[in-house]
Amino acid sequence: MINVLRYPIFLFFFLTITVYGYSQDDYATVRGSVYEKKTQQPVLYTNVQLEGTSYGAVTDVNGHFTISKVVPGSYTILITYIGFDTLRKKVTLKAGEVHYEKFVLKKGAYDIEGATISAGRQTRQLDPTTSITKITPKQLKQLPAIGGQADIAQYLQVVPGVVFTGDQGGQLYIRGGTPVQNLVLLDGMTVYNPFHSIGLFSVFDADIISNADVYTGGFGAEYGGRISSVMDISTRYGNPVRQSGKVDVNTFGMKLLLEGPLVKAKDDNSNSISYILSAKKSYIDKTSKTIYPYVNNGSGLPFTFSDFYGKLSFNSANGSRADIFGFNFNDQVSYRSIQNYEWKSYGGGMKFAIVPGSSPTLISGNVSYSNYRIELVDGSLNPRSSEIGGFNMGLDFTYFLGKNKLKYGV
Repeated sequence: MINVLRYPIFLFFFLTITVYGYSQDDYATVRGSVYEKKTQQPVLYTNVQLEGTSYGAVTDVNGHFTISKVVPGSYTILITYIGFDTLRKKVTLKAGEVHYEKFVLKKGAYDIEGATISAGRQTRQLDPTTSITKITPKQLKQLPAIGGQADIAQYLQVVPGVVFTGDQGGQLYIRGGTPVQNLVLLDGMTVYNPFHSIGLFSVFDADIISNADVYTGGFGAEYGGRISSVMDISTRYGNPVRQSGKVDVNTFGMKLLLEGPLVKAKDDNSNSISYILSAKKSYIDKTSKTIYPYVNNGSGLPFTFSDFYGKLSFNSANGSRADIFGFNFNDQVSYRSIQNYEWKSYGGGMKFAIVPGSSPTLISGNVSYSNYRIELVDGSLNPRSSEIGGFNMGLDFTYFLGKNKLKYGV
């Protein structure tokens, strides 16, 4: 077997065939992006179909879809999603053409009549996903949460096979695996300790989560050598149309969210640059003195934490996008005159998604660095610490072949 990393000429030839190999095909390709009108955020898992045919696709986490191997001719693109108006658009496809369309969905309300439900033969599953749990922001907000703020840590505690325990915050045990056997990714960055010391909250802000996939088995080679589970979290980008913000205050802490355009999108088919900033701060060490006066001789709970996350997004009119992001998460536990613990996590990186105009291929990649450090100060002894850090890099290609697709990367 030839090692393509040792022979760059083979790697270059392979990638060239992938990107341009089908540009002169006898078939046509329809690709595009689906966004929500109000927020300009991608609409995930939207049904896209060429009406009256068997050609169809579902949008991914970036709102992209590709329908390849289409016989040239005239079609009507049909976009349907629960809670939004149905869109239709007529297109004429030519042989060898890669046709791009951008769709913007508006929320709709409908009056429906009664329905009759009956049972029948179970449909054969072509794409079973028994070992993956997909979590959306809507699902997070439907679950009652401590303090009134939705949190993925509290959602995971009701997922079968997941157990939280440990003395360094919420340690995640999935199907008998240990915490070090789990991989937690935030926009491709490794988060070594995703839960706070008190064990009830995660470092992730539910208001900026776009999608979260929890794999309890059967995950692909792109996630490396973890053997228990993978939690892959993607954040959304800031509103490219208008400035907005949110302040959330409860008895445990407060949260601030800011987002908006740096270069405003003039219309639905223009480029934009947007940002989003999230900050969380706990003051349970202060409020617990009143809420729990019987704890720790009236000194309250010794826990406190702070989370900061920022993201800058460059959005292209054809659906291509590049993001630059970073995070800083801190935990402190202070026992009076005995011990002080501190956990610090930080990281940064960038990722991109390229939609070539002449090929049914989607190219994506990322590069990032993250670090985790824990320190213990115990009386008169010297401080003790432990630290881990590492780089993540990846380049992925998704090649669409009719109803099938080939995904590979380095």
